[in-house]
Amino acid sequence: MSASSLSSSPSGPSAPSGAALVLFSGGQDSSVCLAWALERYERVETLGFDYGQRHSIEMEARQAVRHQVAARFPQWADRLGEDHVLDIRSFGAVAQSALTADRAIEMTERGLPSTFVPGRNLVFLIYAAALADRRGIDALVGGMCETDFSGYPDCRRDTLDAMQSAMNLGMDRNFRVETPLMFLTKAQTWALAKQLGGEDLVDLIVVESHTCYQGERGELHPWGHGCGECPACELREKGYAEWDAAGREVLVP
Repeated sequence: MSASSLSSSPSGPSAPSGAALVLFSGGQDSSVCLAWALERYERVETLGFDYGQRHSIEMEARQAVRHQVAARFPQWADRLGEDHVLDIRSFGAVAQSALTADRAIEMTERGLPSTFVPGRNLVFLIYAAALADRRGIDALVGGMCETDFSGYPDCRRDTLDAMQSAMNLGMDRNFRVETPLMFLTKAQTWALAKQLGGEDLVDLIVVESHTCYQGERGELHPWGHGCGECPACELREKGYAEWDAAGREVLVP
């Protein structure tokens, strides 16, 4: 089996072992990835980035999700380790986009949405690998997906495979970039949340996680808080509606 297949599978774990570092924004995808890692690893640490994002409310959401995960899932509480937050606002200033500057959210002449932050996931992984090296962690877990996504090239599995190889060569390590959502639709991501933690985890993600690019935390929709109009909200709402219409089934491995 290829490295990509191994690192992108949402299937059930064997006995938990080792440690993982989850790239954790506090959004739907990274919250599901956190639960996925807590099922598989004895110690799970989280890493967030302040890169000057307009939707900085996510920095508060990530703490709320962590707190609720520990409070509502005792089987995971002892495995949830230290949280790390890195200030990389200088990167956000260089890689300006509609996520870091007051710009319209629209398609650009490159065929990419104006929310694309050039190289964001690559930068995130470099920092994550450096931290993981010092923490004795080999597994880096991220919510990147190339099925239902906004078209960002650094979300593709071949990009992450290349990055994994470069980090292992450059740091003389054996990092694994694990992407459990890589080939799932947003509906299947909701299903995976239920598979991992039942309706209680689904409810936690609906209420506490944050995805909206506009930072809207007013009205609580069936799928969560958000403006309902930005690309992130549209994907989240569409996936929830599809999963709900299909009977809220769990994911079949």
